Amino acid sequence: MLEQMYQRLRELYPEMVERRRHFHMNPELSFQEVNTPATIAEYLTSLGIEVKTQVGGNGVVGYIRGELPGKTVALRADFDALPIQDEKDVPYKSQVPGVMHACGHDGHTATLLAVATVLQENRKQLKGTVVLIHQFAEELAPGGAKPMIEAGCLDGVDAIFGTHLSSSFPVGDIGYRSGPLMAASDKFTIELQGKGGHGAAPQETIDPIAVGAVLITNLQQIVSRRINPLKPAVVTVGSFHAGEAFNVIADTATIQGTVRTYDPDVQDTIIAELERVIKGTCEAAGATYRFDYAKGYPALINHPAETALLVEAARQTVDEANLYEIEPMMGGEDFAYYLQHVPGTFFYTGARNEELGASYPHHHPRFDIDERAMLVAAKVMVTAVVMYLEQDSRV
Repeated sequence: MLEQMYQRLRELYPEMVERRRHFHMNPELSFQEVNTPATIAEYLTSLGIEVKTQVGGNGVVGYIRGELPGKTVALRADFDALPIQDEKDVPYKSQVPGVMHACGHDGHTATLLAVATVLQENRKQLKGTVVLIHQFAEELAPGGAKPMIEAGCLDGVDAIFGTHLSSSFPVGDIGYRSGPLMAASDKFTIELQGKGGHGAAPQETIDPIAVGAVLITNLQQIVSRRINPLKPAVVTVGSFHAGEAFNVIADTATIQGTVRTYDPDVQDTIIAELERVIKGTCEAAGATYRFDYAKGYPALINHPAETALLVEAARQTVDEANLYEIEPMMGGEDFAYYLQHVPGTFFYTGARNEELGASYPHHHPRFDIDERAMLVAAKVMVTAVVMYLEQDSRV
């Protein structure tokens, strides 16, 4: 059955490319997706797949019910874009000013639609049910995974698989990891209140820019001096805004940044240390502050059994040299929420090809993928589904 499915996927590849390019040309931002989920739902319905729309917001869920008894496995693809101007010189360049698919979500969606086609066509031989989770708003916390789960997208699901097309790995490669793969991704905002005044009379002011500069330096000591060096953690300041004029000392300043951790205890320590360092720095300068900390996506922890099954599935579709375990990453991904509810695994499918210009990092205005990665991902996902359902049918 798998060889027939692979052949069908190869036949569908031109449509996969066409569909991906359609999504690429017509991107929609997180929580603003309207046409994309409508297109997905229309296509799944045309295949005779049972579809639910507006799941948790803009989500779409499809149900492929095999004609043989078995368990239920879910596959997830996200479909939101980013507020980035597309700078590529390609025929399928984004037609929406300031918005583009700069992270491969268009490819994820096109891949899962092709997988849906093949599984639906083979449902007579399918042992169990496949749930197709087309998720909105992965790029912007609080994300779409959590509300979709709350709306029931995982009801009855026994396991889940997901992939990310990545320009960090060569096309044709599969990167996996059992256990921790991606970090919890949090955001903090610090608003410093000083006392503004003329730049020529600093003695009459409390300069929030000077306070902020010292504070940013002090924050760097949290990870280096307060966290066990054997436990990964990142504290990054990404934004520092204050003032408008060259000769005026501002009244306020705003600092924003991110914290990345795997261990909840480390996360709690950093939150407490941030507050302590901010308070001490401001008190020393006579400034006041407001500190807001927002926990984002939790750490993504893959389950061992499902990861092992994924590796065996990948071995059937790629050469051994193209299959390898990867190191944990400090990026965040709300697929983590699914793995808190059901066992599963999230893996990377290589999509980099320098010759095609598909070598820019994710979230770059010239980001692109080697579209052959979609065929690789589709084969691995189809294989994982069949292997999982066949395996559990023998238990």
